[in-house]
Amino acid sequence: MLFHVKMTVNLPPDMDPAKATALKADEKELAQRLQREGKWRHLWRIAGLYANYSVFDVNSVQELHDLLMQLPLYPYMKIELDAMCRHPSSIHQDDR
Repeated sequence: MLFHVKMTVNLPPDMDPAKATALKADEKELAQRLQREGKWRHLWRIAGLYANYSVFDVNSVQELHDLLMQLPLYPYMKIELDAMCRHPSSIHQDDR
């Protein structure tokens, strides 16, 4: 199942800079692992925002939920998502 996910991060302005740095490093490590595993298929920064558009390829809505909940920055995120399916006019066989 493919999901288009928009994640907007809003760290508290008074967060300890060392904590913010550690959270971002942990987030990057997990995001890169999930990309290598094929679960986090695409990741794009939204210009001018602390936000991204991502495509996840998971087996279920529950799996997506569990992946998002384990993100270190999850408590500071606004998340919007849409389930996607293949468009009949697409010229690609696998849309990768």
